Amino acid sequence: MINYSYTNMFLGGAGYIISMYFTIFLTDVVNISLKQAGIVVMIATVWDAVTDPVMGIITDRTRSKYGKHRRYLLWGIPFLLISYSLLWNSFGINGEENPKGAMLYYVLIYMLYKTAYTIISVPHTAMLPELAPEYDLRTQYNSVGYLFNSAGMVPSFGLAVLILALFHSNGTLTSASRTPFIVIGISLAAFYSISVFLTFKTTREPSSLGLKPEKLDIRYIIREYVLVFKNKSFRQYFFMSVAYQFATGFYANSKVYYIKYLANQYNKYAVFNAVAGVAEAAAFPLNYGLTIKYGKKKCGNIVTPLMVAGLAIGIFMQPDKGGSMSVIWVMLMMLSMILYPFGMSGLGFVSNNIFPDITDVDELITGRRREGVISTFKTLIQKSVSGVMAAMVGFTLEEFGLVTGDRVAEYESATGSLFAQSTSAIWGVRICVAIIPIAATLISLILLKKFQMTKADHEMLRAAIAVKRKYGSVALTDEQIKRCEAVSGQKYEKTWLGTGNDSEEKHPLEINENGEYLILTEETAQA
Repeated sequence: MINYSYTNMFLGGAGYIISMYFTIFLTDVVNISLKQAGIVVMIATVWDAVTDPVMGIITDRTRSKYGKHRRYLLWGIPFLLISYSLLWNSFGINGEENPKGAMLYYVLIYMLYKTAYTIISVPHTAMLPELAPEYDLRTQYNSVGYLFNSAGMVPSFGLAVLILALFHSNGTLTSASRTPFIVIGISLAAFYSISVFLTFKTTREPSSLGLKPEKLDIRYIIREYVLVFKNKSFRQYFFMSVAYQFATGFYANSKVYYIKYLANQYNKYAVFNAVAGVAEAAAFPLNYGLTIKYGKKKCGNIVTPLMVAGLAIGIFMQPDKGGSMSVIWVMLMMLSMILYPFGMSGLGFVSNNIFPDITDVDELITGRRREGVISTFKTLIQKSVSGVMAAMVGFTLEEFGLVTGDRVAEYESATGSLFAQSTSAIWGVRICVAIIPIAATLISLILLKKFQMTKADHEMLRAAIAVKRKYGSVALTDEQIKRCEAVSGQKYEKTWLGTGNDSEEKHPLEINENGEYLILTEETAQA
């Protein structure tokens, strides 16, 4: 679990620093507009979405003694090292002097980084169902991975804050803040590359040399993704996770403007993010305990309302102008930074834990293991939505009149007074950081309640698939067939599991004295 999770330090840490600093780096350091920053993120994210399915098809068809996925981690490291370093270095291009050139540069570099991320993340995610076939074991893997996300976020954040402080850039960001970001980019690129290499070096995956992939053509690709969406459990999971991503994406893309321009508390930005990181990590024991005791949905239902409460504070937040109310606004922001990440972790934990089980339902339908196709179909749509969402945030904030960049710094330097954003601009931030995320979170919770698959369903599916693979047929009870149809959304006789069961020799599922399904393996079959 530890070996597999080393890569999570990259997956969690790199994205965390980008969510914290990249958009404000573009608008306040590079000096491109909010709309241009949104376009940069949108194009790169949509590119990421398009490349994910390609990578999924490649991994699912890879024949190697090292397995289908592992070697791509090694191949992705050079792309990661170069792209993440360049992501924070504009080579002096200024958005005010050359807006098109600055935007084009960052579109290309961000696309290169997203390609590196795809080469590493898709095989890493698709590897999990093979390494951890059992229901609870996957929860344990995801739990350790969740801790390693924090293990990547904390040092990344600490290093970024330290470097910015050394260059006196912690209080505010201007076009003079380029050098610390160059140092941050190079340092973190090396750190993340090492974490990915550790996973490649220390994990082991079953050989895929015996794999016999079908002929690859456009019809095959279309058929593969149509099959994914026929899976009812996938559809339920998919729409729930898209709503959740909508909530977190709008918040993440506008959070820095919320703190800097709505609340006027950017001098405490590092403190707020440290508190948020601790709050998210503190929720892990509760989420893990609820999952193990009550199943994978419970922590989402119990913890997520705190996320809504944290978001709601953004509706009432006012700019901190000092004076007697200053302490109150700071405390409210601090409370928001605790409630939101603590509550967000509930749905996030549910999403990560449910996803590997979807591959077993797909195998029930198709008779094949298609982790790469399933994971990348999800990310194709989600990342496309995320890219459009980033552009929506930029366009919304600019249309509502939010002013950013050196214009703010120059005004405050010349007048010695705080730059006052318009009432319209403040409401634009509120809409992006609170109102839309609250609505999306509530939709995600409603969809979570509709998700039907349970631990007992999963164990029954695994047992049935194992019997079918061993003997070519399986005999299920009426209740077991009913559950197969409930989670797959397909008539049982039209699925791979339900075909070819007309032989005279019946192979029912075995249950032990505790009522647990016995998962047939090569060893137990021989015994």
